[in-house]
Amino acid sequence: MNLKLIYELILLPWAYIGALTCIILLFISAPYGRFSKSNWGPMISSKAGWIIQESVSPIIFGLFFLLGKNTITPVMWIFFIIWVGHYFHRSFIYPFRQGKSANMPIVIMLSAVFFNIINGFTNGYYMGNYNHNYTNYFFEPNFIFGIIIFLIGLIINIKSDNILLKLKKENKGYQVPNGFLYSFVTCPNYLGEILEWVGYAIMTWCLPGLVFALWTMFNLIPRAIAHHEWYHQKFSDYPKKRKVIFPFIL
Repeated sequence: MNLKLIYELILLPWAYIGALTCIILLFISAPYGRFSKSNWGPMISSKAGWIIQESVSPIIFGLFFLLGKNTITPVMWIFFIIWVGHYFHRSFIYPFRQGKSANMPIVIMLSAVFFNIINGFTNGYYMGNYNHNYTNYFFEPNFIFGIIIFLIGLIINIKSDNILLKLKKENKGYQVPNGFLYSFVTCPNYLGEILEWVGYAIMTWCLPGLVFALWTMFNLIPRAIAHHEWYHQKFSDYPKKRKVIFPFIL
Protein backbone atom coordinates (compact mmCIF):
# COMPACT_ATOMS: atom_id res chain seq x y z
CA MET A 1 0.00 0.00 0.00
CA ASN A 2 1.46 3.34 -1.08
CA LEU A 3 0.68 5.50 1.94
CA LYS A 4 2.39 8.54 0.44
CA LEU A 5 0.10 8.39 -2.60
CA ILE A 6 -2.96 8.01 -0.37
CA TYR A 7 -1.82 10.99 1.72
CA GLU A 8 -1.34 13.18 -1.35
CA LEU A 9 -4.63 12.11 -2.94
CA ILE A 10 -6.83 12.83 0.07
CA LEU A 11 -5.30 15.93 1.68
CA LEU A 12 -6.61 18.74 -0.54
CA PRO A 13 -9.97 17.07 -1.37
CA TRP A 14 -10.40 16.68 2.39
CA ALA A 15 -10.25 20.47 2.76
CA TYR A 16 -12.96 20.91 0.09
CA ILE A 17 -15.12 18.29 1.80
CA GLY A 18 -14.74 20.31 5.01
CA ALA A 19 -16.00 23.46 3.29
CA LEU A 20 -18.99 21.56 1.86
CA THR A 21 -19.71 20.07 5.30
CA CYS A 22 -19.69 23.58 6.78
CA ILE A 23 -22.38 24.69 4.32
CA ILE A 24 -24.52 21.63 5.11
CA LEU A 25 -24.18 22.17 8.87
CA LEU A 26 -25.45 25.72 8.50
CA PHE A 27 -28.81 24.21 7.55
CA ILE A 28 -28.82 20.85 9.39
CA SER A 29 -27.59 20.65 12.99
CA ALA A 30 -25.67 17.47 13.78
CA PRO A 31 -28.05 15.42 16.00
CA TYR A 32 -26.11 15.01 19.22
CA GLY A 33 -26.16 16.76 22.58
CA ARG A 34 -29.12 19.14 22.87
CA PHE A 35 -29.91 18.52 19.19
CA SER A 36 -30.01 14.73 19.58
CA LYS A 37 -32.72 12.95 17.55
CA SER A 38 -33.84 9.34 17.52
CA ASN A 39 -34.83 9.25 13.83
CA TRP A 40 -31.23 8.96 12.65
CA GLY A 41 -31.10 5.20 13.21
CA PRO A 42 -29.71 3.09 16.07
CA MET A 43 -28.46 5.00 19.11
CA ILE A 44 -25.50 4.60 21.44
CA SER A 45 -24.67 6.07 24.83
CA SER A 46 -23.12 9.48 24.24
CA LYS A 47 -20.35 8.67 26.71
CA ALA A 48 -19.45 5.40 24.95
CA GLY A 49 -19.77 6.98 21.52
CA TRP A 50 -17.58 9.90 22.53
CA ILE A 51 -14.85 7.60 23.88
CA ILE A 52 -14.87 5.47 20.72
CA GLN A 53 -14.84 8.35 18.25
CA GLU A 54 -12.25 10.52 20.00
CA SER A 55 -9.81 7.74 20.93
CA VAL A 56 -9.28 6.93 17.24
CA SER A 57 -7.37 10.15 16.60
CA PRO A 58 -4.44 9.76 19.03
CA ILE A 59 -4.04 6.10 18.07
CA ILE A 60 -3.85 6.82 14.33
CA PHE A 61 -1.72 9.95 14.75
CA GLY A 62 0.66 8.21 17.18
CA LEU A 63 0.99 5.13 14.96
CA PHE A 64 2.09 7.03 11.85
CA PHE A 65 4.15 9.53 13.85
CA LEU A 66 6.16 6.85 15.69
CA LEU A 67 6.52 4.36 12.81
CA GLY A 68 7.60 6.96 10.24
CA LYS A 69 11.09 7.13 8.80
CA ASN A 70 11.96 10.54 10.26
CA THR A 71 14.17 11.09 13.29
CA ILE A 72 11.97 12.58 15.99
CA THR A 73 13.31 15.92 17.20
CA PRO A 74 12.47 17.52 20.58
CA VAL A 75 10.04 19.99 19.00
CA MET A 76 8.29 17.12 17.22
CA TRP A 77 7.69 15.54 20.62
CA ILE A 78 5.92 18.76 21.62
CA PHE A 79 3.62 18.39 18.60
CA PHE A 80 3.04 14.76 19.60
CA ILE A 81 2.18 15.71 23.19
CA ILE A 82 -0.20 18.45 22.02
CA TRP A 83 -2.12 16.16 19.68
CA VAL A 84 -2.21 13.03 21.84
CA GLY A 85 -2.71 15.01 25.06
CA HIS A 86 -5.68 16.91 23.64
CA TYR A 87 -7.39 13.77 22.41
CA PHE A 88 -6.57 11.75 25.52
CA HIS A 89 -8.42 14.39 27.50
CA ARG A 90 -11.31 14.42 25.02
CA SER A 91 -11.47 10.60 25.01
CA PHE A 92 -11.00 9.54 28.61
CA ILE A 93 -11.43 12.55 30.91
CA TYR A 94 -14.02 14.92 29.43
CA PRO A 95 -16.78 12.28 28.88
CA PHE A 96 -16.67 11.24 32.54
CA ARG A 97 -16.79 14.84 33.74
CA GLN A 98 -20.01 15.37 31.80
CA GLY A 99 -22.04 13.01 33.95
CA LYS A 100 -25.32 11.73 32.50
CA SER A 101 -25.94 12.72 28.89
CA ALA A 102 -28.35 11.90 26.06
CA ASN A 103 -27.77 9.13 23.55
CA MET A 104 -26.36 9.85 20.11
CA PRO A 105 -26.98 8.20 16.71
CA ILE A 106 -24.38 5.58 15.82
CA VAL A 107 -24.10 7.13 12.34
CA ILE A 108 -22.87 10.38 13.92
CA MET A 109 -20.29 8.46 15.95
CA LEU A 110 -19.10 6.66 12.81
CA SER A 111 -18.80 9.93 10.88
CA ALA A 112 -16.66 11.30 13.72
CA VAL A 113 -14.53 8.14 13.64
CA PHE A 114 -13.94 8.69 9.91
CA PHE A 115 -13.13 12.36 10.53
CA ASN A 116 -10.57 11.46 13.18
CA ILE A 117 -9.00 8.70 11.08
CA ILE A 118 -8.37 11.09 8.18
CA ASN A 119 -7.02 13.93 10.32
CA GLY A 120 -4.95 11.60 12.50
CA PHE A 121 -3.47 9.93 9.42
CA THR A 122 -2.66 13.09 7.43
CA ASN A 123 -1.02 14.85 10.37
CA GLY A 124 0.75 11.80 11.80
CA TYR A 125 2.00 10.63 8.40
CA TYR A 126 3.35 14.09 7.56
CA MET A 127 5.22 14.30 10.87
CA GLY A 128 6.64 10.81 10.53
CA ASN A 129 7.64 10.81 6.89
CA TYR A 130 7.84 14.20 5.17
CA ASN A 131 10.89 16.44 5.04
CA HIS A 132 10.53 19.38 7.40
CA ASN A 133 12.94 21.59 9.27
CA TYR A 134 12.02 20.91 12.90
CA THR A 135 15.64 20.88 14.13
CA ASN A 136 16.63 23.96 16.20
CA TYR A 137 13.06 25.10 15.75
CA PHE A 138 12.25 26.44 19.22
CA PHE A 139 13.20 30.04 18.37
CA GLU A 140 11.41 30.22 15.03
CA PRO A 141 8.86 33.09 15.10
CA ASN A 142 5.99 30.90 13.91
CA PHE A 143 6.68 28.32 16.64
CA ILE A 144 6.72 30.97 19.37
CA PHE A 145 3.63 32.75 18.05
CA GLY A 146 1.81 29.48 17.40
CA ILE A 147 2.38 28.03 20.85
CA ILE A 148 1.19 31.29 22.45
CA ILE A 149 -2.04 31.11 20.40
CA PHE A 150 -2.41 27.43 21.30
CA LEU A 151 -2.01 28.07 25.03
CA ILE A 152 -4.49 30.96 24.94
CA GLY A 153 -6.98 28.68 23.20
CA LEU A 154 -6.34 25.87 25.69
CA ILE A 155 -7.01 28.17 28.66
CA ILE A 156 -10.19 29.52 27.06
CA ASN A 157 -11.42 26.03 26.20
CA ILE A 158 -10.79 24.53 29.65
CA LYS A 159 -12.18 27.49 31.60
CA SER A 160 -15.28 27.68 29.39
CA ASP A 161 -15.92 23.94 29.69
CA ASN A 162 -15.57 24.17 33.48
CA ILE A 163 -18.30 26.83 33.59
CA LEU A 164 -20.66 24.61 31.58
CA LEU A 165 -19.86 21.52 33.64
CA LYS A 166 -20.49 23.42 36.87
CA LEU A 167 -23.94 24.43 35.62
CA LYS A 168 -24.68 20.87 34.58
CA LYS A 169 -23.83 19.53 38.04
CA GLU A 170 -26.54 21.78 39.51
CA ASN A 171 -29.16 19.55 37.80
CA LYS A 172 -31.44 22.49 37.02
CA GLY A 173 -31.73 21.82 33.31
CA TYR A 174 -30.34 24.13 30.69
CA GLN A 175 -29.22 27.51 32.00
CA VAL A 176 -27.57 30.55 30.45
CA PRO A 177 -23.83 30.48 31.22
CA ASN A 178 -22.29 33.74 32.38
CA GLY A 179 -18.89 35.09 33.30
CA PHE A 180 -15.51 34.92 31.59
CA LEU A 181 -15.92 35.05 27.78
CA TYR A 182 -19.57 34.05 28.06
CA SER A 183 -20.12 37.76 28.63
CA PHE A 184 -19.16 38.28 24.98
CA VAL A 185 -19.99 35.09 23.04
CA THR A 186 -22.27 32.08 23.26
CA CYS A 187 -19.59 29.46 22.60
CA PRO A 188 -16.18 30.46 23.99
CA ASN A 189 -15.38 26.75 24.41
CA TYR A 190 -15.53 26.40 20.62
CA LEU A 191 -13.52 29.59 20.19
CA GLY A 192 -10.84 28.11 22.45
CA GLU A 193 -10.66 24.89 20.45
CA ILE A 194 -10.38 26.81 17.18
CA LEU A 195 -7.51 28.88 18.61
CA GLU A 196 -5.78 25.70 19.79
CA TRP A 197 -5.67 24.22 16.30
CA VAL A 198 -4.92 27.50 14.56
CA GLY A 199 -1.98 27.76 16.94
CA TYR A 200 -0.97 24.19 16.11
CA ALA A 201 -1.14 24.97 12.37
CA ILE A 202 1.09 28.02 12.86
CA MET A 203 3.53 26.05 15.02
CA THR A 204 3.87 23.15 12.59
CA TRP A 205 3.65 25.37 9.50
CA CYS A 206 2.39 22.48 7.39
CA LEU A 207 -0.55 21.84 5.07
CA PRO A 208 -2.12 19.01 7.15
CA GLY A 209 -2.12 21.27 10.22
CA LEU A 210 -3.79 24.05 8.19
CA VAL A 211 -6.41 21.70 6.78
CA PHE A 212 -7.22 20.42 10.27
CA ALA A 213 -7.53 23.97 11.62
CA LEU A 214 -9.91 24.79 8.76
CA TRP A 215 -11.92 21.62 9.43
CA THR A 216 -12.20 22.63 13.10
CA MET A 217 -13.70 25.96 12.03
CA PHE A 218 -15.92 24.33 9.39
CA ASN A 219 -17.34 22.06 12.09
CA LEU A 220 -17.56 24.35 15.11
CA ILE A 221 -18.73 27.65 13.63
CA PRO A 222 -22.05 26.21 12.31
CA ARG A 223 -22.43 24.37 15.61
CA ALA A 224 -21.94 27.63 17.51
CA ILE A 225 -24.51 29.40 15.33
CA ALA A 226 -27.03 26.63 16.08
CA HIS A 227 -26.34 26.95 19.82
CA HIS A 228 -26.73 30.73 19.64
CA GLU A 229 -30.10 30.46 17.90
CA TRP A 230 -31.24 27.77 20.36
CA TYR A 231 -30.44 29.99 23.37
CA HIS A 232 -32.38 32.89 21.86
CA GLN A 233 -35.39 30.63 21.27
CA LYS A 234 -35.31 29.05 24.73
CA PHE A 235 -34.50 32.11 26.84
CA SER A 236 -36.40 35.33 26.13
CA ASP A 237 -33.93 37.31 28.24
CA TYR A 238 -30.83 35.94 26.51
CA PRO A 239 -28.30 38.82 26.13
CA LYS A 240 -28.94 40.52 22.81
CA LYS A 241 -25.40 41.87 22.44
CA ARG A 242 -23.72 38.51 22.96
CA LYS A 243 -22.08 37.32 19.74
CA VAL A 244 -21.89 33.73 18.51
CA ILE A 245 -18.22 32.75 18.74
CA PHE A 246 -15.85 35.63 17.88
CA PRO A 247 -16.14 38.62 20.25
CA PHE A 248 -17.48 41.78 18.55
CA ILE A 249 -17.40 40.07 15.12
CA LEU A 250 -19.66 37.00 14.75
